[in-house]
Amino acid sequence: MEFSIKSGSPEKQRVACVVLGVFESRKLTEAGAAVDEAAGGYLSDILRRGDMDGRLGTTLLLHHVPHALPERVLLVGLGKEREFRDKAYRDALRAAIKTLDETGSMEAAVYLTEVPVKRRDLAWNVEQAVVVAQEALYRFDQLKSKQEAPRRPLRRLTLAVSRRGELALGEAAVRRGLAIANGMQLARDLGNLPGNLCTPAFLADRARELGKSHGLGIEVLEQADMERLKMGALLSVAKGSRQPPKFIVLQHRGGNKKQKPVVLVGKGITFDAGGISLKPAAEMDEMKYDMSGAASVLGALQAAAELALPLNVVGLIPACENLPDGAANKPGDVVTSMSGQTIEVLNTDAEGRLILCDALTYAERFEPEAVVDVATLTGACVIALGNVATGLLANNDALARELLHAGEAAYDRAWQLPLWDDYQEQLKSNFADMANIGGRPAGTITASAFLSRFARKYHWAHLDIAGTAWKGGKEKGSTGRPVPLLVHFLLGRAG
Repeated sequence: MEFSIKSGSPEKQRVACVVLGVFESRKLTEAGAAVDEAAGGYLSDILRRGDMDGRLGTTLLLHHVPHALPERVLLVGLGKEREFRDKAYRDALRAAIKTLDETGSMEAAVYLTEVPVKRRDLAWNVEQAVVVAQEALYRFDQLKSKQEAPRRPLRRLTLAVSRRGELALGEAAVRRGLAIANGMQLARDLGNLPGNLCTPAFLADRARELGKSHGLGIEVLEQADMERLKMGALLSVAKGSRQPPKFIVLQHRGGNKKQKPVVLVGKGITFDAGGISLKPAAEMDEMKYDMSGAASVLGALQAAAELALPLNVVGLIPACENLPDGAANKPGDVVTSMSGQTIEVLNTDAEGRLILCDALTYAERFEPEAVVDVATLTGACVIALGNVATGLLANNDALARELLHAGEAAYDRAWQLPLWDDYQEQLKSNFADMANIGGRPAGTITASAFLSRFARKYHWAHLDIAGTAWKGGKEKGSTGRPVPLLVHFLLGRAG
């Protein structure tokens, strides 16, 4: 998809289609009113007849509007004007993009970007238009033997700004939006791949390709390397699989050599059957997305490279499978982490924290400015926050605020949960330094309390994306979250 920025009257655009907004009161936006005036009230007449009522997400495609150069005009419902906020704007954009794509408009000029959105600015409008358009057009059909019949896909969008003086601002927002959207697409593709294809070795190969194409430093540690480093927690999870584990290290060196890096750690369980603590069969197929933390770190590193961020960023991805086998972890086993701390494995399905804890210890060697780990860690987070907000816990309030603000800016929101010492009591073990679970109460928090024991030497935050990285039901598939949040976090650090 190609994007460009343009200013000018909508009725004078020589494009296949121009997209205009209508509020539920049947009030046209400023651009819509300009087309209506040029057309001698043609749009107003249609609205008065009730052919379009402006309900959010409704669309009406018009052909040959009088005295207007565009071949077609697409009216899009914006809902109630007083309630036109970020979600309504994104919903209207999504409806417009899908209608354009389904009706064969290969190019269009979108004037929704000019419509004021409460508490947002033009740059946000433009960036979101790019991200939403790419999201709406995303397809994962490369594994199907028969592709969909050829059609006239939407190929080019021109996003409107009110004044020529806003062109540079709009172009910068397009670049940000494209980098985020490309990172999300990478994360979605990886999350949607089945576990027989997206193995730890496949993730490592994809990381190598990314390093080569985007100028990133890349190193992949093999099992023998992990054994020398005494990553006993990570290796204990990998024991039940025939697929050898990989530990991926990617580096974007955009800052000076003395600049301490931001480290992103992504959980890379390419399939999670739960191990000996076997998961229920229903929906176990979705456990191919248990490497979404790894995928989002790869997506964020790609975006950082595309934007040439003046920042040093390190991506760490511990990758393996969690399967039942004669050699697999057993409930009651005690393993020794890279940090030297011992862990009683009370539930083998709480494996994500076992691979992350060794990665958090490995992060110490970079003397990081901050560390953020990203993981589909707990079903408890899905119960607490659904698929709307990512769970956020941190040992530093300033870092937590940064991530919360980044999520708000990206419309990829997070919600902070407490990480009080009181929760550490639930991790006590009679046989090791700690247990890997703390019981049913506060499962998301106790998982983070476990990880916090390995992140005491730097500022650290944990993002639990179990509910936000995947969409179930009819539209089942990876979402690409929290790539937008991570990219805005990095943008803030680079700024």
